[in-house]
Amino acid sequence: VQLQASGGGLVQAGGSLRLSCRVSTRTFSSYAMGWFRQAPGKEREFVAAISWNSSSTYYADSVKGRFTVSRDNARNTVNLQMNSVKPEGTAVYYCAGSYYPIPTRYAYEGEYSYWGQGTLVTVSS
Repeated sequence: VQLQASGGGLVQAGGSLRLSCRVSTRTFSSYAMGWFRQAPGKEREFVAAISWNSSSTYYADSVKGRFTVSRDNARNTVNLQMNSVKPEGTAVYYCAGSYYPIPTRYAYEGEYSYWGQGTLVTVSS
């Protein structure tokens, strides 16, 4: 299973950016997917997650109301729409895949078996 994240770049505070992650597997529709981020000098942290059929979504408090996670099972992709971005959102963003269709510990890195290489998002103030 390979995950390829894209869409990162430089964005001004208050702006928007959309990240995508394409997953190469025939069983994508059975995986829950998550997004994590790691800011410079900090530990990786949970951002958002989505269940296999999009029925459940989960967000970190820091992004709730501003970020939206979605998926397209026909295209094997998961997206993260980021609105009203803040300078503290500067980080490498990683997509991750879980064996479980509904992640019970969605904010826990160990819940995810597959990880992409990350895409850098820089938010200027």
